[in-house]
Amino acid sequence: MSDSLNDVTGIPAVKNQVRLPAEWEEQGFVQFTFPHRNGDWAYMYERVSACFVEIIEAVARFEPVLVGCHSSEEVSRLFRSDTLFPIRFAETASNDTWARDHSAITVLRDGIPELHDFIFNGWGQKFESGLDNRITRNLAQNGVLNATIISHEYVLEGGAIESDGAGTLLTTSECLLSPFRNPQMNRDQITEFLKETFGLSKVLWLDHGFLSGDDTDSHIDTLARFCPDSKIAYVKCSSPDDEHYDALQTMGKQLQTFTDAENNPYKLVPLPFPDACFDANGERLPATYANFLVVNGGVLVPVYGVPQDQEALDTIGELFPGREVIGVNCKPLIDQHGSLHCITMQYPAEMKLNE
Repeated sequence: MSDSLNDVTGIPAVKNQVRLPAEWEEQGFVQFTFPHRNGDWAYMYERVSACFVEIIEAVARFEPVLVGCHSSEEVSRLFRSDTLFPIRFAETASNDTWARDHSAITVLRDGIPELHDFIFNGWGQKFESGLDNRITRNLAQNGVLNATIISHEYVLEGGAIESDGAGTLLTTSECLLSPFRNPQMNRDQITEFLKETFGLSKVLWLDHGFLSGDDTDSHIDTLARFCPDSKIAYVKCSSPDDEHYDALQTMGKQLQTFTDAENNPYKLVPLPFPDACFDANGERLPATYANFLVVNGGVLVPVYGVPQDQEALDTIGELFPGREVIGVNCKPLIDQHGSLHCITMQYPAEMKLNE
């Protein structure tokens, strides 16, 4: 009897097959961690809360949402009661709000979801993260997340990796080779660990590119993103006068050398570089259009009130035909050095949100 074909990759299904889905595959729900008044958002709590509410309610037009928060009663009052899909509020202590990096990363083993819970250490011991590091286990113990959890003694953030869903992972050497994450492992050892954990055949290491004001050591989701049809959307800086010009030009050249698991080159699609955004102290903030979120039937795109916003919306819309493109003003988010994708974590359709 011949093996059946995997519906996504078109390759024969194998027992104990592990796969890290692409973000544009069907999703079960999206997770957030809501701001609280005692954290880094205290000085602008109302403004950033309104931004979170806008994004969460936009996602709830397309799929269910899980919101981890300090008080379900207080936070739920900020939301409408008539969203198309349910918003579940679950109480859990947190240091901050960057769900992309402290949430579990879901793989499918023979089509069954497994939650891989890595160590989150505040992007290389830059910030306190003890509470954030326990959120996945808290939600599982409270019955909110119902799947096998595999804990790793390895530091990894979700924003540091991109999957094409077909065996190739994209990451940056600046982040994964940081001496404050996993100094006991070299590039080859990390590559093998990622391959084994996520069922990969290839890991692509991006050695160039950064954003001024970024705390993550160049997370890939701020620089380059896999998209359907073997495309990579990447941040392109065209102004020689900009501090990012040399590094991002070199990054673009390296991306041209990358191939997928079958050694086919990717089609590169440049994203515009937004005009510089600054905080109240005059420090440049890490504004990027690469930090978009794909949901079922839609794409949420961060915008910043600059002239390049519309071009970014149009370009990303072309990358995801048939999906509604929604721009969200993320100026409040970049004030704390992150953006839209950074505050979210999607779970595949096989992972259902417990009521």
